[in-house]
Amino acid sequence: MKITVIGAGNVGATAAQRIAEKELANEVVLVDIVEGVPQGKGLDMYESAPVEGFDTMVTGTNSYDATAGSDIVVITAGIPRKPGMSRDDLLNTNAGIIKSVTEQVAAKSPNTILIVVSNPLDVMVHVAQKVSGFPRNRVIGMAGVLDTARFRSFIAMELKVSVEDITSLILGGHGDSMVPLARYTSVAGIPLTELMSQDKIDAIVKRAQNGGIEIVNFLKTGSAFYAPSSAAVQMVESIVKDKKRILPCAVMLNGEYGIKDTVVGVPVKLGRSGMEQILEIKLTLEENAALKKSADEVKLNMDKVKF
Repeated sequence: MKITVIGAGNVGATAAQRIAEKELANEVVLVDIVEGVPQGKGLDMYESAPVEGFDTMVTGTNSYDATAGSDIVVITAGIPRKPGMSRDDLLNTNAGIIKSVTEQVAAKSPNTILIVVSNPLDVMVHVAQKVSGFPRNRVIGMAGVLDTARFRSFIAMELKVSVEDITSLILGGHGDSMVPLARYTSVAGIPLTELMSQDKIDAIVKRAQNGGIEIVNFLKTGSAFYAPSSAAVQMVESIVKDKKRILPCAVMLNGEYGIKDTVVGVPVKLGRSGMEQILEIKLTLEENAALKKSADEVKLNMDKVKF
């Protein structure tokens, strides 16, 4: 198994380290345009192998030649958000970056599975799929896993329980219009609505929707990377091990949930061939309206982007 990570910034480098430590690949290739950065970080990671006890070879490069034959490519390249910026402010700049990256990746690894992490996430999945020409099952966006992790974390903090006992689901675009489904959220099987008031649930939903900018405002010169890298690696692991986990991911919809030709976060089954199934769950009229609204916002940005 060979896995490439594009972008040696905080998200990419942390994802590469996690992949190596979990031994999800025989070889991890870290790519970045800045000379010396991927080489130095890759070597530093590999020098941790004797201590951490992994045998994954990690190499860094500025060339896509070393990525040839990758089974999975995680794309984290792009400029990060700064305070005052929305994900949409990154639209055309990152679209150009993703176009260039995808062209080079697809040329070297035509059978790879792309996991897109770059923002604005839903639109970047659209760009990567169009440019690569790959079927939708091999171009998947990391959004819902992260958003759901944040939602679960906030619930655990409020109830003072283990995050492991909390299951939840967030649909829709990766942004303010995401749709956390409190109705599908439980703690050790107990519905969240039996453990928390609706006002408190609403507050936690709002915090999850603003989870990214909350961290941007703290950091001021960067954006989140520990949780995003973990979320991306969870997707990688499900594919590598053919675990067939049900995870909320951004994929192109072709009529599912009544939505067409739009990248939206929905529950999918992730296995060795990538996205193997989209699960259509029953939504209330209110939830369905919120999902459609989120999809409309994504579609608007998809139509704006130039690449």
